[in-house]
Amino acid sequence: MIKLVPSISVIKGKVIRLISGDYEKETEYEKSPVDFARMFEEVGLDVIHLVDLEGAIKETPVAFHVLETLCGHTNMKIEFAGGIRTDGDIIKLFEFGASYISVASVAARDPELFTQWIFSYGREKISLSADSVDNKVLIKGWQKKTDINLFDHIRHFYDLGLKYVKVTDVSRDGTMVGPNFDLYKKLVDTFPNASIIASGGVRSTGDIRKLDDLGIYAVIFGKAFYDGKITLDDLREFNQ
Repeated sequence: MIKLVPSISVIKGKVIRLISGDYEKETEYEKSPVDFARMFEEVGLDVIHLVDLEGAIKETPVAFHVLETLCGHTNMKIEFAGGIRTDGDIIKLFEFGASYISVASVAARDPELFTQWIFSYGREKISLSADSVDNKVLIKGWQKKTDINLFDHIRHFYDLGLKYVKVTDVSRDGTMVGPNFDLYKKLVDTFPNASIIASGGVRSTGDIRKLDDLGIYAVIFGKAFYDGKITLDDLREFNQ
């Protein structure tokens, strides 16, 4: 059964959603990160994908207080993403309660360093965030496009033992147009021993079921829940 992972993206402690990674197209939600986390916990979910949008732009994590509060007020495991550049960042995030770390920019800019992190912290703790548009990897909070081919990028680390790979088709993120199913099918077929995490475009539990049928390990969802297209009852029923 596919794992359900809600995404909580934050700027200055507020829950924010972007459309296709555009910081000019943001929606702020009234409830706090803890409010949402408790809702997810009550229906049986156990992992949150916490995205530090401010940290991604500043290229250094800043949402430590949000991470600490979520860990202190819920039993949810937190996967942290956004702005991670150094061993010091990772150590501090683990100290503040993160269970997992998701890395994008460093993996593209300094593959040797990211490889060291996989071996140093373990393949269960470190995941690759390989987000793209038209199969070209994006970095720095999706604001900078590279010439790196998505599949070549994943292949490099997959051959070194990488286990978890989060892939977002950024053009679909927050758009409610549906996931890029063709992309995810190709990923599952190409990297059969990886745990592929799908993100971007999810609009219903029907989309989640289709990803499950493709063999996707986990799905990250956000806007569909925040806009009421996926309800707590849906999540509770799906997670049984």
